[in-house]
Amino acid sequence: MAGAPAAVLFDMDGLLVDTERLWSVAQSELAVRLGGELTPEIRTAIHGLGGGNGLRTMLSMIGAPASAFDGSIAFLRRRIRELFAVPGAIVTRPGAAELLRALTAEGIPLGLVSSSPRALVDLVLAAVGGEYFRVSLAGDEVRHVKPDPEPYVTAARLLAVPPQECVVLEDSESGARAGLAAGCATVLVPSMDLTCSLPVAAVVASLQLLSITSLRGLFQPAPGASSAPWAGR
Repeated sequence: MAGAPAAVLFDMDGLLVDTERLWSVAQSELAVRLGGELTPEIRTAIHGLGGGNGLRTMLSMIGAPASAFDGSIAFLRRRIRELFAVPGAIVTRPGAAELLRALTAEGIPLGLVSSSPRALVDLVLAAVGGEYFRVSLAGDEVRHVKPDPEPYVTAARLLAVPPQECVVLEDSESGARAGLAAGCATVLVPSMDLTCSLPVAAVVASLQLLSITSLRGLFQPAPGASSAPWAGR
C-alpha cells in the first residue's frame, strides 16, 4: 500500500463536529419529559450508540417503559433537527478543517460514516463542506449501525478500497469497535472521558495531533516507540 491509507473514514458527531452537546440538549429534555434525568452514567452508556440502541438504553436506565420508545424517538428526531438547523450550531472540532484540507490535497479519498439519520448528515455536510467527502453513509442507510462493522465495510466498498487499507477516526468506544471489526486501522479521538482497552492503533487527544505523516505511519513498520510519528500517542 506504499505506506499510505487508501481512504480515511470519519465519524461525525463528536469527532468531525461538536454536536454531542446538541444531542445532550435533546436527550436531557426527553429525560425530563419522561420524569427522569440524563445523568453522567446515562450519557456514558449511550455515547456513540445509534439506530435506537442509545434510546432504548436511556429508557431502561431512566426506568421508562418500553412502550415509550415510539413517542420518544419521534420527539428526539424533531428536536435534534431543530437544534442542528440553528445558524452556527454546527461547529467543527479543533483540527478537523485542517485535516480535511490536508488529506484532500494528498488525494486521499474521504468518507463520512455516521449513526445519525441522513437529514442530519446532510446538514453537517452543508456546514463542513460536502466536497471533501467522496461518500457519506447515514445510520438510516444501513441494516446494522455501530458497533456493527457494516457501516465501515459499506463505506470502504463504496470507495472501492479494502477495509484493511482504510483508517477510521472515531470518538466513541462503540464506533471504534465498528472500525476494528471491519478490519480498519482505527484511531480513537475521545470526545469525552473514557477508558479504552480496545486494540486501536492510537488514542489521541485531538484531531490537531493527526497529520499525513502519522496516518501513513499506520501502514509502515515502526522502527521503535521513540520514533513513532504520533504527536500525542
